[in-house]
Parts: sequence; structure tokens; C-alpha cells
Amino acid sequence: MAAMDVGPLKRHRDFRLLFVGQAASFFGSMVTYVALPYQTFQLTHSTLAVGLLSLAEFVPLMIMAFLGGALSDAFDRRRMVQIAELGSALGIGVLLVNALLPSPRTWVLFAVAPVLAALYGIFRPSLDAMVPRLVTKEELPAAAALEGFRGTLGEIAGPALAGIIIATAGLPAAYAIDTATYGLSLAALWFMRAIPPAADAPPVSLRSIAEGVRYAWSRQELLGTYAVDMIAMFFGMPMALFPAIADKFGGADVLGLLYAAPAVGSLAATLTSGWVPRVHRHGLAVILAAAAWGAAIVLFGFAETLWLALIALAVAGGADMVSGIFRMTIWNQTIPDRLRGRLAGIEQVSYTSGPLLGNVEAGVLASLTSVRFSVVSGGVLCVVGVAVAALALPAFRLYDARANRTDSPPVGVL
Repeated sequence: MAAMDVGPLKRHRDFRLLFVGQAASFFGSMVTYVALPYQTFQLTHSTLAVGLLSLAEFVPLMIMAFLGGALSDAFDRRRMVQIAELGSALGIGVLLVNALLPSPRTWVLFAVAPVLAALYGIFRPSLDAMVPRLVTKEELPAAAALEGFRGTLGEIAGPALAGIIIATAGLPAAYAIDTATYGLSLAALWFMRAIPPAADAPPVSLRSIAEGVRYAWSRQELLGTYAVDMIAMFFGMPMALFPAIADKFGGADVLGLLYAAPAVGSLAATLTSGWVPRVHRHGLAVILAAAAWGAAIVLFGFAETLWLALIALAVAGGADMVSGIFRMTIWNQTIPDRLRGRLAGIEQVSYTSGPLLGNVEAGVLASLTSVRFSVVSGGVLCVVGVAVAALALPAFRLYDARANRTDSPPVGVL
């Protein structure tokens, strides 16, 4: 059967609660993802200001990802997610109050955005490290596909509805909806069991963070997942060029379609992910999927019609989702539980820095050459870079899940 395996949702109450709660809060976060830069541009009429907002978020996110990983290994992971989400809800509440003012203040946006990014750096490692404690080892590929489905659905529905919400009800309504979704997620977390740290968990310190870095560096299969993802996103991330490409195909009306197309491909990949548990060569699967992303980006760069461009982006999004499912499975099946939080922090750095730096690379190269050259060359370099990484890291290329698993029973399944 190719259909998505929903077994983990049926069999594990806590995983079901986490899934539903995070689906709600991620949808709200994607509404704010659109509302915050939109409000910044409305207040400043400056694309530079919007770019600086992203830069303001980048630095605290990178720093707090390492600290968040260490905190995840030292404390109850469910509690860490609760604290981060409560802090985020309060931050969105500040944005809501600011949006209700007769003259909203721009400095409030620049003050709140880094705080939200820092809280995300604390939140994400604990969230990622929770899942292997909630399902069995054999269910991890299916759980990864379900999480991918949840995220992709939010990436499609959140931005699409955000535009309607902002246009019809205004920015305060967008922030109010996000705040309310955090309430739903916090309620779901409240009913979950605690997920305490391992008995031998080290206290939070630079030494414990360094231990996680050393462990990641010692494992070729982990380095491969980080390297391939960063290569694919750095060279083959063309989203910064979508506005210019949209002009070629019809203007602003097309822009939303370009942004949505990769997520549609990701959704299709998760809905047909029933085959995933039958694949055991996870490293090779990541390599082939990342190369397929690059090839699809090359096709997108050469596309002369809108329909072909959208198909290429959908294929790229599907390939990226497949890569993500197997990367997540490698992480969850092989990393010892006492290190999962710190390694999740490193993973967060790898999958958040690549797209951001990739957009910068694409924009700079396009300004020096042309949009087409930037997109096509990026796709080609993605394929070449992935091939080089595969050759340089044989343990990653040859990784077989049947011989590489840790023993970490899920909460409540002992």
C-alpha cells in the first residue's frame, strides 16, 4: 500500500495529542509568518526592512538552537515545549496589542521577532526529541511521514488563509488566531505524560553542548544528512527569485502559486508514503532525493511555461519531503536518547541556515548574471555537491537501518 501509514496516531495517545496540538499551533505560526513581514512592509514601505527582520531572527535562532538542545537533554522535554510555546503566545500577544494601536510601532516588531526566534530555538529540539519516546522504533518512518504531512498542510493552509484573514479582518485578527492556536497546543501538551531526561543526562553546560558536537562529528551518517541538506538548500534554493520569475509568468497573481507548488509536492509525497517503511538504505534514499531536488530545480530554471514551472517545483518539494523523512528517521533511530536534544539543535542549525543562505546566494548570483543562470547553475551544483558528499562519506552512503538502531522504548510502551 502506498497510502500514508496512520498507525502511530491510532496506537499512541500521546503522539496523537502532540500531532493535533502541533497541527493547530503550526497553522497559527504560518499565519504570523505572513503577517509579520507584511506588517513590517506596510509600516516602512521598505524591502530592506523586511530583510533586516529575517536577519534579526537568524542570529538568536542559531545561538539558541545549541542551548535548546542541551536543555532538551537535561529537562523534561514536554515541559520545555510548554515553556517555549507559552513564551511564544505571549510574544504574539504583544504583536496583537501593537497591531490594535492607532499607530503601530515598527520597533515592536523588531523587538518581538528575535525573541520568537530564540524561543523557537528552544522549542524545536525538544519537540523533535520527543517523538522517538512516543512511538516504537519500527514506527519512526511512519511517524516522520505524518509529521511531514502535518507541516506541509500548515505550510499550504496557513499562508493561503493568512492573506484572506489580513485582507478581510485585518492584522489583529491574524495575530489573535495565532494566539488562540497556541492555547490549543498547550492544552494538548497538558494532557500528555511527562518525558523526563535520561538518568545519566548531563547538566546544561558548554561541555555538554561540545559533547553533542563531537558525537555528530564522529558519525559519518549524521554528517551526511547535515551536509546533503545544506548543499541542496544552499545551491538549489531559488525562492528569493520567485518575485522576478513571477513577473515573467504573469505578475503578482502567479507569485502565490510559485510559493505553494513545493508544498503541494511535499503533501503528495507524504500522502503516498506508505512505501517508506520498506526502504532500509536510508542514506542512499536521502542522496537520491536530494539529487532529484537539484534536477527538478534545473528543470524549473529552463521552464518557459507556468505549468511546467509549477510541476518542476512540485517535484522538487516532493523530493525534499522524501529526503526529510529519511533524514529524520536516521536521526531518530540511531542517536542515543540522552543526546537527542543536543543533536536536534545541530539538526535545526543545518535545516534553517541552508535555505536562508541559499536565498542570499541565489539573489547575489542573479544580480551578477541572470535569474535563469542562478537557478540552473544552483540546481547543477546541488547535484554535483550531493554526489561529492556521497563519495566522501561512505558510511552515510551505505547506511542500512536494519543494522543501525538504538534501543529507546516509547513512553508508556515499556
